[in-house]
Amino acid sequence: MADLQPDSAAKTAAHALSRVVLASNNAGKLREFAALLGAAGIELVPQGALNVPEAEEPHPTFVENALAKARHAAKLTGLPALADDSGLCVRALRGAPGVYSARYAQLAGGEKSDAANNALLVANLKDHADRRGYYYCVLALVRHADDPEPLIAEGRWHGEVLDAPRGDNGFGYDPYFYVPELEATAAELDPALKNASSHRAVALRQLLARLQEEA
Repeated sequence: MADLQPDSAAKTAAHALSRVVLASNNAGKLREFAALLGAAGIELVPQGALNVPEAEEPHPTFVENALAKARHAAKLTGLPALADDSGLCVRALRGAPGVYSARYAQLAGGEKSDAANNALLVANLKDHADRRGYYYCVLALVRHADDPEPLIAEGRWHGEVLDAPRGDNGFGYDPYFYVPELEATAAELDPALKNASSHRAVALRQLLARLQEEA
């Protein structure tokens, strides 16, 4: 992700946010976020290291869930907090799986697993010619639990849903998510290329731009 390195303005803006809680215990997210934000002078600490339990995610929108997680972590630690919420949105399914991407099959009475989620997605698209969709990510950064002006950034990664999986990398819907301009599914991409192109990378670039604005 070398193309995402922040400039001196972002480093100056980030100075006041030298230590931030990541409202997640996902090791992959921690590595990806820490690499970029560390270059901006921000130390990212997973909430589990500070004994912060997972927050509830009861809301119907990504931004509400991300804010709930960020405020939860900030309230329990007294530190600034960063959270993300993400999922796959498919046009023909009116944005589903959306915020329920991780529990798509479970909510329909099935098991909670990537395999079950993908099987249900393919089944629900069986009679639809429009296979377009996008991965969506929203980031919420709060300076304190009651921050009235949280920094919000978002990113989309457009593609199409395939009927059969391709590739062994990635997770979730990646083997079925085909990116036309890269002529590959997300699961066929080298992790470094995926991390530089994905919805999360776009959101991270936008977050750094917001930090620059505050410099």
